[in-house]
Amino acid sequence: MNRKSIVIGAGFGGLALAIRLQSAGIETTLVEARDRPGGRAYMWEKDGFIFDAGPTVITDPDCLSELWRLSGHDMAEDVDLIPVSPFYRLNWRDGTNFDYSNDEAALRSQIAKLNPEDVAGYESFLDYANGVYEEGYRKLGHVAFLDFASMVRAAPALAKHQAWRSVYSVVSSHVKSEKLREALSFHTLLVGGNPMQTSSIYALIHKLEKDGGVWFAKGGTNKLVQAMARHFERLGGTMRLADPVVQIETYGDKAVAVRTASGWRGEADAVASNADLMHQYRDLVGHHPRGQKQAEKLARKRWSPSLFLLHFGIKGSWPGIPHHMILFGPRYGGLLKDIYDYGVLPQDFSLYLHHPTVTDPSMAPDGHSTFYALAPVPHMGKLPIDWEQFGPVYAERILDEIQHRLIPDIRSRIVTRFHYAPPDFQRDLSAHLGSAFSLEPLLTQSAWFRAHNRDDVIPNLYLVGAGTHPGAGIPGVVGSAKATAALMIEDLA
Repeated sequence: MNRKSIVIGAGFGGLALAIRLQSAGIETTLVEARDRPGGRAYMWEKDGFIFDAGPTVITDPDCLSELWRLSGHDMAEDVDLIPVSPFYRLNWRDGTNFDYSNDEAALRSQIAKLNPEDVAGYESFLDYANGVYEEGYRKLGHVAFLDFASMVRAAPALAKHQAWRSVYSVVSSHVKSEKLREALSFHTLLVGGNPMQTSSIYALIHKLEKDGGVWFAKGGTNKLVQAMARHFERLGGTMRLADPVVQIETYGDKAVAVRTASGWRGEADAVASNADLMHQYRDLVGHHPRGQKQAEKLARKRWSPSLFLLHFGIKGSWPGIPHHMILFGPRYGGLLKDIYDYGVLPQDFSLYLHHPTVTDPSMAPDGHSTFYALAPVPHMGKLPIDWEQFGPVYAERILDEIQHRLIPDIRSRIVTRFHYAPPDFQRDLSAHLGSAFSLEPLLTQSAWFRAHNRDDVIPNLYLVGAGTHPGAGIPGVVGSAKATAALMIEDLA
């Protein structure tokens, strides 16, 4: 086709888009600010331990394998995906455990122990999740919403499924056990959404997990990233690492080139950005009226919270602690209000505990284990505290919780540890306010109300990633790449 494109940012969205463009014969250069690809799916190696930086729950693996099938390849050539079961173990402070999986008989048995009446309610909730999956993911999850008319066309299906209600509200209409309500609604937190406010369309996550399972890439999520990068270069794509983009050059209302910190300048027929939305418009396109206007608009949006991650490598192996674990705190709704609405760093917290060595021991030295504990925290716009001062204190409180509930002698076992806080998201990823998931996934910030996959004013500037439709999470950003690639391939034909 003799067309050139530049994709900014080698996170999951940027990599998936670059692979699609290169597979279609569009000469593509992928430019990444950090020293290795991954974006939020970065990784660290410390003292023999491998630590994934971010996303560790892989669902809908077919949306990934499709990237290889486009050119007649097999994803298994480059990465080994391992099924994880249970998907998650949910644990409450009273000692209750609930293993969530697609083993339906075991799941119904556990539900009956919580509340026998909820077995039928769970069945009806699954029917609801199937319906929103069909409408919200299969039909709408991979297509761009470029005008309000497209939103109007989708409205009847959204109304049918009461999309204005929250996930927690819909779950509560099906089951009575508070523990089960938490178990069936917490998933939105994995894409930056408050279960009490996020549209019930996100109940589709249950169908995604039930049908496709939950997976882990052997060696860590970044091994999947490396596989995508390797496949992109196999197709003839070019990758520039450790060279942040400083400007998207425009001529009139057209993007013409990209300039980087090193002085490199690349001209292109089309530019796509997987960068943070605010960074893209305020900084990279800030010289153009469109950039200034869009940055002002974005500043008024609701941004998802940030995260505090404590990574630690310890002596010993822990076969009794599953790969994914949710440690619920004493509060649910109140804790979410503190984080999302009040901007409070609460005394209590709920934790996501990632324990990859139970699935893949190679991620730690022999006889050792790799963990991270993740706590949602308000973004820096709501909680402007000094994380250099509070970070170590918060890390100790997290260790206290894990010591109390799982590993009594954890401190004597620690070989290496470090934490990652909101300012790190801002510094490493140019994330506005240190947000970990871009725009909050509210109904009023979804589909057409989200940043568009093709810019409205600069028609050869495209967006991909968590800030555009359909949103955060690996299936979400890979789906955004499919939607954006379809536009770009058509426009460049």
